Amino acid sequence: MTVCTGNICRSPMAEIVLRDRFEAAGLGDAVEVDSSGVSDEEHGNPVDPRARAVLAEHGYPTGDGHRARQVAAADVGSRDLVLAMTTRHAHVLRDLERGDGAVVRMYRSFDPAVAGLPENRLDIADPWYGGPDDFEECLAEIEAAADGVVAFVRAELGVRSDA
Repeated sequence: MTVCTGNICRSPMAEIVLRDRFEAAGLGDAVEVDSSGVSDEEHGNPVDPRARAVLAEHGYPTGDGHRARQVAAADVGSRDLVLAMTTRHAHVLRDLERGDGAVVRMYRSFDPAVAGLPENRLDIADPWYGGPDDFEECLAEIEAAADGVVAFVRAELGVRSDA
């Protein structure tokens, strides 16, 4: 599960990119990807039109049918991997986790270009207050870490990459 603030920009973009990458890796049927937000302020809203535009420009689905929802403790406890877009999101998720065994990681920690940086330097840029370039930057950060997420999940599943 990918998690941002309102579940209308970063986390649904990451959900869509990850689904695409898992499908391309032959893991589409083995991995379930969803998203949520730490806030309920956007509850029920669709993917932001600016996020939809940048996804479409890059050949991704645009999240038709997506409706924003707030993350709950049960969500965190029932996922094998929870990917936070910012350190603030990670703190909220860890507070919800309550020792249920879910792995909460920063999404960008899977980007080889920034792996190893302290967690507080791994935030995915928030495009909400910006324009098209900010959504492009956000998508680029999401894409840069996506293959690392796929490789991690593949290893967790015990599936060889040449399988």
